[in-house]
Amino acid sequence: MRLLLRVLINTAALLLAAHVVTGVEVRSLPVALAAGLVLGLINAVVRPVLVFLTFPLTLLTLGLFLLALNAFCVWLTSALVPGFTVQGVWPALLTALIVSAVSWVLSAFFTTAHR
Repeated sequence: MRLLLRVLINTAALLLAAHVVTGVEVRSLPVALAAGLVLGLINAVVRPVLVFLTFPLTLLTLGLFLLALNAFCVWLTSALVPGFTVQGVWPALLTALIVSAVSWVLSAFFTTAHR
């Protein structure tokens, strides 16, 4: 159930980013769902390894490097999912910010509402 909720939150965030950020395109709802699933898997498997490997750089930048890692995860998702494109570094960074913010708000809402 949590995985499905995470995929739906990622999907909503990616759809919002596609509407707001120039350079981000999602062709259809099934593509958005696939991108949400892939982003969730990347965040669960790849991101923790990257966070561990780049910990000194994250400390040096007072945590701001995590935004670059999130942008990399968004870019990797666009490389793996046909129909989801991110064209450049700035759209990836803005998409990472939107996905993080939407995920934080919706996760807090659903966690509080579920209890």
